[in-house]
Amino acid sequence: MSTEIPTPADQSGPPAEGPMELSAPAVPSPDRDALDDAGDLLRALAAPVRIAIVLQLLQHDRCVHELVGALGVTQPLISQHLRVLKAAGVVHGQRNGREIMYRLVDDHLAHIVTDAVTHVTESRTNTTVSGEA
Repeated sequence: MSTEIPTPADQSGPPAEGPMELSAPAVPSPDRDALDDAGDLLRALAAPVRIAIVLQLLQHDRCVHELVGALGVTQPLISQHLRVLKAAGVVHGQRNGREIMYRLVDDHLAHIVTDAVTHVTESRTNTTVSGEA
């Protein structure tokens, strides 16, 4: 008589009680440098003012004084945050006469920010709706 241990594909009938372990195929992990760089990028996006700047630049290119007016924060603060975003490769500045026009380097970063804001907004809406019941 054989005493083979059945695999999940061999088992029939209802699943056993308790937590179910699902095995997904292993996803190759990026190298350590890529993970470190991704962490640096996410830290650069982690300030509310920088998130607001990215959302503004998603609409169109802007100079510092336009960001000051749109966000209601001081020029030195906007400049400081733009330096962080520029160093992280999130924004690029191009001189246009006496002003520097800032733009997003690419849309990938805007998706990270908009997805995060959408997620938080949806979570708050769901919490409010379920809290009212």
